[in-house]
Amino acid sequence: MSGAVPAEAGPVRSPAIRALYHLEDALAGVALALMFVLPLAEIVLRRAAGTGIPGSIPFVQHLVLWVGFLGAAMAAREGTMLALATGTFLPPGPARDWAATLAATVAAAVSMMLAVGAYELVLSERVAGTVIAAGITTWMAQTVLPFAFTLVALRTVWTPNLNAIQRVIAFCGLAVGAWLVWNPAAFAPGLLWPLAALIVVAAACGTPIFAVLGGLAIVFFLADGVGPSAVLIETYQLAVKPTLASIPLFTLCGFLLAEGKAPERLLNVFRAWFGWFPGGTAVVCAMLSAFFTVFTGGSGVTILALGGLLLPALLKDGYREKFSVGLLTASGSLGLLLPPSLPLILYAIVAQVPVEDLFIGGILPGILLLGLTAAWGVREGVVYGAGRTQFSMSAAMGALWEGKWEVALPIVVLVALFGGFATIVEAAALAALYAFCIQVFVHRDVRSFDTLRRVFAECVATVGGVLVILGVAVGLTSYLIGADVPGRLLEWTQAYISSPMVFLLMLNLFLLVVGCLMDIYSATFVVVPLIVPLGQHFGIHPVHLGIIFVANLELGYLTPPVGMNLFLASYRFKKPLLEVTAAALPMLGVLGLGVLLITYLPWMTTALLAVFGKT
Repeated sequence: MSGAVPAEAGPVRSPAIRALYHLEDALAGVALALMFVLPLAEIVLRRAAGTGIPGSIPFVQHLVLWVGFLGAAMAAREGTMLALATGTFLPPGPARDWAATLAATVAAAVSMMLAVGAYELVLSERVAGTVIAAGITTWMAQTVLPFAFTLVALRTVWTPNLNAIQRVIAFCGLAVGAWLVWNPAAFAPGLLWPLAALIVVAAACGTPIFAVLGGLAIVFFLADGVGPSAVLIETYQLAVKPTLASIPLFTLCGFLLAEGKAPERLLNVFRAWFGWFPGGTAVVCAMLSAFFTVFTGGSGVTILALGGLLLPALLKDGYREKFSVGLLTASGSLGLLLPPSLPLILYAIVAQVPVEDLFIGGILPGILLLGLTAAWGVREGVVYGAGRTQFSMSAAMGALWEGKWEVALPIVVLVALFGGFATIVEAAALAALYAFCIQVFVHRDVRSFDTLRRVFAECVATVGGVLVILGVAVGLTSYLIGADVPGRLLEWTQAYISSPMVFLLMLNLFLLVVGCLMDIYSATFVVVPLIVPLGQHFGIHPVHLGIIFVANLELGYLTPPVGMNLFLASYRFKKPLLEVTAAALPMLGVLGLGVLLITYLPWMTTALLAVFGKT
């Protein structure tokens, strides 16, 4: 699994660089704010006047492009691009230095290739003159792509982690990447597999995942005589998908909640109501983690934001440190099956399954995984006599009253969505507005514009680190589909596997490996087009296949040696990676049992679909 932890930004010595940073933050913040406001205005005007804002929907779709790729440049600036963390296994010394050099060189080369491809895309769209709305043309929106990829390339070279010699080598990679795409005739057919192998090795050394997927896509296309703009065309088409805007907006909701004292209020609510029975505090921590993961979509935010609050709470109540670390490491990915989970939205986009069906189908499986985690917490509380909170109805009602606004958030979102009052994007904007209001006006946890600006910037950088991966992953997927890889895989499966039960077992093993090597977002775009035809062949319900996919990828967060939660927990709790891995292994077994139950008991997914008339 990919992982990245916050890195200290390098010192800003130049006023010009400082001005660039402020410009990036301002542009990204304005783009996210407009994404936030326009869908809300659509809801109001549609109800009041029976019509929306002309061009609002395409504007929001193209604002995703700006938020995503300015965010990618900001993530590169902060050193938080997602990458395989395997390079950290190397001991400090020349081997690690050379690994870092190779990782930076390949990342710089691929980033520059993508920048050139984006520039070619802008030129072609300028000739076409396609209009988005209100006289604004497509090429104007696309200018963010070459700008952002150029910044990413330069920041990859100028990272503080490299010395002068390493930077010179990385700069050579940047120049070679630009030269190669400007001179496609120089790409000899024999270069394909050596370059692909180099990119894979660089991935193990720490090259960001977007550069790995984008690099593979580019070299495959170049081998067929197609330029890198083919990747960027797919990137653009993904960014303007109608429902993709919900991902940044739900993420903003999660970041607003994580700012201030919302986690403490929710912890008090869950603790007052559920902390009285054995293992109550562990159950509360699992529930709170799942709540936040539902809205942020990434366990990284949950572990980093809540770890400092929940670990002391567990230790104070007498839970063993090893158990506590393992529980929080696992709980960071709970909630990915519960609505309105971002991975479910993304799967719906790729597999072309109604997102509402996935939301409904994920409820019981999501509750199962949460229940198994809670049961393990109860076992810990009983066996080791962990402390618990004495139940008091007055204290419970007081805590609920104090945290009523946060507790009501999922209800507001689901009523808006399933009640037909809002689309998925509008529901996401409504969730962000709700979180904004309770944090700024009700509880006043966010008291200054500077705090709000920082929250927006952190949200954009996180979203950008994900969307840049998605953007290049869809380019690689396009090549795989063009090369008929799904068809060949289906033929092989038909030849060697005849039982749906065996297929599901093999699918679980395959997805478990994918989950520990790729983040859930890029895996969705690369893997889902490959497995959907297989699921159809074996008669697997499309919603059940989606829930199996997300459940396995959720489990992959915990799978050693490179599960993302392991690295993030190691960073957050300041524990050695092997110690965190050992602590998480019992939870890996518990959740693994849950994934098998979800896989082989399809009624868990389809039962509620039948109740809602969706089957």
